[in-house]
Amino acid sequence: MLEEYRKKRDFDKTSEPEAKETSRSEEPIFVIQKHDASNLHYDLRLEIDGVLKSWAVPKQPPKKAGIKRLAIQTEDHPMEYADFEGEIPEGQYGAGKVEIWDKGNYEAIKIEDKEIIVTLKGKQLTGDYVLVKTKYGKNNKGWLFFKKKVEN
Repeated sequence: MLEEYRKKRDFDKTSEPEAKETSRSEEPIFVIQKHDASNLHYDLRLEIDGVLKSWAVPKQPPKKAGIKRLAIQTEDHPMEYADFEGEIPEGQYGAGKVEIWDKGNYEAIKIEDKEIIVTLKGKQLTGDYVLVKTKYGKNNKGWLFFKKKVEN
């Protein structure tokens, strides 16, 4: 599961956590890291099956319904990455500053290959959020990420 993550990094040069073992939290976690790499973006990570499934979101994640964001799926990250903040050195994959923008737990409503619906319980993002796979993006890695409208 984490081979691609390991292949892209030189752990002698970066302070990013090595993938030790997969583990699971009692209540699954999510983290959004603000990543000032070649382009500023936000990395959305959801704990699923003992790893952090990951998407790069080019613009700030939506705090209210009605705003849709592109999310490009990236390689799985180890659970230890949820606490990572720091500077990835120049010349390394993803070089730039990483800081935690939001973090918390979530409740899974639906997790399928083409649609994920979760209730986020963070400081910045709270409520029901949806990831829907699209036909767009290189190698069909494109998804839409948005907050669900509250139904009365």
